[in-house]
Amino acid sequence: MLTDELEYVIGVDTHAKTHTLVIVEARTQRTAQKLALDANRTGYRRALRLARRRAPGCRVWAIEGTGSYGAGLTRFLAERGEQVREIERPKRAPGRRGKSDAIDAERAARELLAGTAGSHPRSDAEAQALRALLVTRESAVRQCTASLNELRALLLTAPAELRERLQDLSEARLVGVCCKLRPGRDAERAAHSLALRTLARRVRALRLEAATLEDEIERRVRESSPQLLAQRGVGPISAACILTSWSYRGRLRSEAAFARLAGAAPIPASSGQTVRHRLDRGGDRRLNRALHTILLTRRRLDPDTRAYVTRRVVEGKSEREAVRCLKRYLARSLFRLLESPPLTP
Repeated sequence: MLTDELEYVIGVDTHAKTHTLVIVEARTQRTAQKLALDANRTGYRRALRLARRRAPGCRVWAIEGTGSYGAGLTRFLAERGEQVREIERPKRAPGRRGKSDAIDAERAARELLAGTAGSHPRSDAEAQALRALLVTRESAVRQCTASLNELRALLLTAPAELRERLQDLSEARLVGVCCKLRPGRDAERAAHSLALRTLARRVRALRLEAATLEDEIERRVRESSPQLLAQRGVGPISAACILTSWSYRGRLRSEAAFARLAGAAPIPASSGQTVRHRLDRGGDRRLNRALHTILLTRRRLDPDTRAYVTRRVVEGKSEREAVRCLKRYLARSLFRLLESPPLTP
């Protein structure tokens, strides 16, 4: 990634309101400049002016948290043609001494110089837009499930008249009836009716919110990657999860890196005379869940997928191991599909 022509690395420790910048000379490893600046466009312009003045020539920005606190600075620099690499925040070891924003910024720069860290940030605007929609939809679905569970739990302690009337209804019918409950004269019944009606209307509003977001997600995915939706078992939500993790062509160096990111790469778990691999518990769990959802659909609808699982089980593998193999193959095929240049009409 780094070449002999590299002259400066600019490490940045990011926070919500301020960023700390440290310029390190590549050849001498000397710290040339330290600066604290505001996390806004004025501060970003100030940082870029300083970099052009004190770090002329070939330079790279090593930024912590490019997907959170450093997202604004990352986007600002990328739009102006600057080279940016993402550095993971360090794990704080017990008893570690020496902690400041300047120290963290310098550590980020030196890790990049040493070649032990640094990856392309997720800077694609469409991927960022999809990520915002996905996060908001997941929140709406999660809150909807919680509200529905609260409604059912409250129904267990409701007065007998309400409980017997509502407990055997289907989910859709229960929400519809609860939305129209009237208070009645009894104080206890009035309170339970109000609570049930409020929860039911909340469930209905959250479902409408989630559906609106899903429609927008599907529209954007169809515009940006129709070839992905054409794959068997790939729905709009799974496709959006894949696109946000992949981000843009060239960010990941290989399909093996994409599989590692997805938690689909095989992990050796051999012992003695047993040779086997296990599932990876790391990586991007949203991406891993998307691959798993696609495989569940294919196992239900695709005869070739069912035949593959059956063959691997006959060979001595468990169903979980067979699914792990399928996940790895799926990650490879999806990465090649996304990295292939778009067809010109």
